[in-house]
Amino acid sequence: MHKLLPFILTLTLSLPLSSSHAQLWQNQTSPYTICTRTDPTPLEALAASQLQHYLEQISGIELPIQKGKKGISKAIIVSVNMVDVAHPGEHSISYNKTPNTLFILGGSPLYTLYAVYEFLERELGCRFYSPGVEFVPKRETFQMEASSDEGHILPVVTFRYTPPITTRTVHSQLFYSDSAFARKQRVTHEAFPTYVPGARVHTFHRFMPADRYYEAHPEYYALRNGKRIPTQLCLTNERVYELVKDTVADMLATNPEARVISVSQDDNTQYCQCEHCEAIHAREESPAGSMIHFVNRIARDFPETQISTLAYQYTRKAPKHLKPEPNVLITLCSIECDRSAPISEKCPDFAADLIAWGEKTDNIRIWDYTTQFTNFLAPFPNLLTLKPNLELFRDNNAKWVFEQHSRQPSELFELRSYLTAKLLWNPASSADSLMDDFLNGYYGAAAPFIRQYIDTVHQELADDGDFFLFLYGDPSQAFDSYLKPSLLTYYNELYNKAEAAVEGNPSVFQRVQIARLSIDYATLEYLKTHLSQHAATPSGRESIHNRLIHFERITEEAGITHLNEMGYSVAEYLTLYKQTLQRAARPNLAIGRPVHLLTDPKKYAEEDPQTLTDGAFGSASFYANWLGFEGNHLEAIVDLGEEKKIKQLRTAFLQVTNHLVFFPLEVSFYGSIDGENFELIGTIKNTSPLTKESKVNDIQYFTFPHPNTKAPLLPIRTRFIKIVGKNMQKAPVWHHGAGLPSWIFMDELEVIENE
Repeated sequence: MHKLLPFILTLTLSLPLSSSHAQLWQNQTSPYTICTRTDPTPLEALAASQLQHYLEQISGIELPIQKGKKGISKAIIVSVNMVDVAHPGEHSISYNKTPNTLFILGGSPLYTLYAVYEFLERELGCRFYSPGVEFVPKRETFQMEASSDEGHILPVVTFRYTPPITTRTVHSQLFYSDSAFARKQRVTHEAFPTYVPGARVHTFHRFMPADRYYEAHPEYYALRNGKRIPTQLCLTNERVYELVKDTVADMLATNPEARVISVSQDDNTQYCQCEHCEAIHAREESPAGSMIHFVNRIARDFPETQISTLAYQYTRKAPKHLKPEPNVLITLCSIECDRSAPISEKCPDFAADLIAWGEKTDNIRIWDYTTQFTNFLAPFPNLLTLKPNLELFRDNNAKWVFEQHSRQPSELFELRSYLTAKLLWNPASSADSLMDDFLNGYYGAAAPFIRQYIDTVHQELADDGDFFLFLYGDPSQAFDSYLKPSLLTYYNELYNKAEAAVEGNPSVFQRVQIARLSIDYATLEYLKTHLSQHAATPSGRESIHNRLIHFERITEEAGITHLNEMGYSVAEYLTLYKQTLQRAARPNLAIGRPVHLLTDPKKYAEEDPQTLTDGAFGSASFYANWLGFEGNHLEAIVDLGEEKKIKQLRTAFLQVTNHLVFFPLEVSFYGSIDGENFELIGTIKNTSPLTKESKVNDIQYFTFPHPNTKAPLLPIRTRFIKIVGKNMQKAPVWHHGAGLPSWIFMDELEVIENE
């Protein structure tokens, strides 16, 4: 480990330091050689070759690389810092120039590579915007001021930095699919570095699968409302502890290189409320009490391994008395927070929890969130919150931060990935300067217009102080705020100007078109809220159809395949939108007709019964244009105003299984002339019954008679139509929401007249 020491000491003791500027190259000539240790690690060798590669692009000179410094008078030393008397630690980087030697040093092999990239960016102006887009300047000459302190054994450091957050992850495929780019941005190229594969988060069901244990041993699982259900484990059951301990031991034995394993709750709030668990919860004033009590036992069994667990939803509040063992990693999650402003302003409870956990442990990992998971491409004006949130985490000693972005492409994906990575590396950086630098480098002449869009959408949100910017929201919630029609028009005009500014540059033009997808998507979603109106004429339908074709082309060219975390694909979105456009074009006797509800809706669409006949069609999210019923059936009567001869009835229902939104078991239509005496017209069964394999996000049409019906069952004459959607009422026992009320969501009733 001391092989660098002799040539550093020889250099610094034999050469007096001066204040002159040292020339690294000039006019495509250089006396310098890149030197590594005589036995460099692969990452140190990569650091040297990366420096050589980029210096050649900048200067036109390919500097030689040599192991060791023997015989070299002028050297660029790229190495692990072995002799820094300040003991910088493995996460430090530094560089310095003496008259004859440039030192680029890291506290570890990886940080030696980081030191090279920092030098290239800070001193030479290189930029690494995305895996395929870099800026490397051309320079005929380059000089650095040499250190001038003869009293030091080592040269005075020109630049030294130790990032306050030492494990940095951005949940973006730009980094996961390109480890070289991740290293350039100093973030991990995997979501859970050093974790046991298969035991990274939400592991209870992996350790003790219900299909193996539940039937014979329901007592292993959570007691809720007097019944054991396999949603979480009973953490005071001794046998549960033994089984989990054994599984952890097996996993660690199978993965000896892993340093972390997650022992953590499943992704639901159905924790155990048995007598013994509740006693701990009461004493600790938080359900985190039973979790930490259990995890601490596991941690004591494996003292050389870091045991990760979640402070998430019901376990977010720290226990009053218990402290995590030294090898327990608390992963604190901010999922509930309003993203319209910094966490410290809009989510003070989370900030308080962060402080409380910080008083109990120095071992905190932050799991933060930066996108709208229900609508990846929707405008989500939270860019200005990234810096203050990371400063909050830094100031509370969080050394490990996981920023859960969309992984799949989302609004301004490259900018968000770049900005988040840069701020993770240095939370003190100027977010505005980073954004301007990226926009100018990535979008060229279009940058001012895209910056104006960013500034405007954020300012409009800030002016609407009551808006809750939610991770699981929908663009429709902002149609009277930062996405109101006049602003959508303005944003489209800005992107028109952006495209015009780079029309002669095909690659940049395509980047602008991809950036514009968020406004294209928001515009399509806005049109859907008034689709019956916008699609009333052939020209209106053609205009919307052309928008869909354009959206399809750009997403395909960009390789964008999914629109939300539930796996809802672009292809499904386009297919359903086109079907909805056809629905809107059909004359519908129910449009605008009064609706009388016989059962009560809850929360969504302002609980307005007219949602069922307002001409606005639902999309993949239950926030927009869907009327929801929780734990009860849907029963509604629509008055057509006069007796009509009808030939078809149709409606649509939504499914979002992870949010307990399921298709109805069946939908029945009834007819009446007087509004009091109803006769069954027909019943349509759910053709996709709920199973563990059901699509998470889906829409199903319930049509009577079905188009494939051989014998026509209609027309009939009627004035009143009653719809009954049969809710399954409770989630099944195998679902993470077992025992909780289930939802059904319906959009428009279509009544087609017989001509």
